[in-house]
Amino acid sequence: MTPFKHSVNSYVRHSWVFTLMLFISLAVAGQKDDVIRLQPCSDSLIMHEVDSLKDFYFKNGFTLLKETTIAMESQFELPVIVPLTEGSWYQFIFIGDYTSQLYEVRMYDWDEKMVVYQKKQWGDVDGNIISYSYVPKFSEYHMMKPVQVNKHKKNVCGCVMLFVKRGPR
Repeated sequence: MTPFKHSVNSYVRHSWVFTLMLFISLAVAGQKDDVIRLQPCSDSLIMHEVDSLKDFYFKNGFTLLKETTIAMESQFELPVIVPLTEGSWYQFIFIGDYTSQLYEVRMYDWDEKMVVYQKKQWGDVDGNIISYSYVPKFSEYHMMKPVQVNKHKKNVCGCVMLFVKRGPR
């Protein structure tokens, strides 16, 4: 009877060790960095376009609310969430890497309804720049999702700018 009792105790001890190891491995796996971290980037061509666009919109009565250069991965959308005020006139701009072949921006309201879609391709006039005006019907958060496709680079630079016009339209 002792050998059987010993094997049961051994089994219980081994299953407890196995369970402990399983929990530790799950905890370590849970700490993996699956969060997208925004990383700034620098591209002299994009920065030249940013400066020109800022000058143009300032002269037309717009105020810059946000400007961010972002390292992006080709073919992956990058969600940008912004609070917008009802009735305000906003100008959104996305500038992609000059060598990318395709640029798209989708914007969704709080109810996840697509309110804007624009697509440009390399070779279009200002093909790497998507710019659009938007006047929200409600004060709520909106999500802008720019994406660019580059067949030669996995990591590309992009820039997102948000302007608002103060006063009458």
